[in-house]
Amino acid sequence: MRIAIDARELVGQPTGVGRYLTEILHAWEELPGARLHEFMLCAPEPVRLHSSLNVAVVTGRLRGTAWEQMTLPLLLASAHADVLFAPGYTGPLAGSVPMVVAMHDVSFSAHPEWFSAREGLRRRWLARLAAGKAARVITISDFSKSEIVRHLGVPQSKIDVIYPGATLMPAVAEPQPPSANAEAPILFVGSLFNRRHIPELIRGFEIVAARHPAARLTLVGDNRTRPHIDVDRLIAESPARDRIDARAYVDEHELATLYRRARAFVFLSDYEGFALTPLEALGAGVPIVLLATDVAREIYGPAATYVDRPEPDLIASALECALFDETERARTLGAAAAQLERYSWRECAQRTLQVLLASARS
Repeated sequence: MRIAIDARELVGQPTGVGRYLTEILHAWEELPGARLHEFMLCAPEPVRLHSSLNVAVVTGRLRGTAWEQMTLPLLLASAHADVLFAPGYTGPLAGSVPMVVAMHDVSFSAHPEWFSAREGLRRRWLARLAAGKAARVITISDFSKSEIVRHLGVPQSKIDVIYPGATLMPAVAEPQPPSANAEAPILFVGSLFNRRHIPELIRGFEIVAARHPAARLTLVGDNRTRPHIDVDRLIAESPARDRIDARAYVDEHELATLYRRARAFVFLSDYEGFALTPLEALGAGVPIVLLATDVAREIYGPAATYVDRPEPDLIASALECALFDETERARTLGAAAAQLERYSWRECAQRTLQVLLASARS
């Protein structure tokens, strides 16, 4: 069978959807059943992928939505694809090739205020039509399934919840409580969105930094806030500016190093479909601090220190617990193993492949 994949998110510096797709492709390499099929990666420009699968890369002109709606259907037709996997919310509305679309969340419908009028309208329109055309919709949590049903009107019976896996970084030994001269690094990884409360995190960290000279904060992610927040200016004006490091992007090797060095990980988001980076932190043996949302509790259960509201004082208190309270650290890390067992890229890839094969045209 010939399985086509919208591989746009593998071009450039993969984040979010790109990392999700990369992990599935790698997991398929280990599945004997996947080797029976052909995979066609479709993108606007060449994709670099080292794989033992039977993979071909096809490219076509145009970019963005124009590429998706005009070029991609032509690529599918010329390659005689049996099914299309669209891993990033939307897919082509024309053509006869059955489509399976992955929708990780519907923030564009649940919180339209987070998007420009034009971008929000584009996302809502395309997502609703793509979900309607798709043979199946894959999502990554029960919370997201309920949101897709609520906001896009997709029948529950058409949606498959397939949890992503835990990308395990090299494990770290539990460090001793930092001395006055040692560092206590706090790490955030993810695009900088308004819903992730970066200004409040910085203010909460300032409280921690005033009490604990060892504390350090590293932010890794591209600034995609709207309305725009000048995070660089917030850091420059912070009394803790010498202990805050912001990076738009790091490669996988550097990211693994940051996880290994971190003593706590923080991710304070109002709305996510899953949130993969806290799972990576848990896999690296790093205690995590999360905002107490329904989806955070669904995914992470007792393996996190929760903040009830994104207020600097509450954030500071939670960070101090994750950094210095050995009882709290032992509690959350002790619960991590059971949570991590729920998430496997192999199982995610296997179930995704099953959905694709069941949806393919005969």
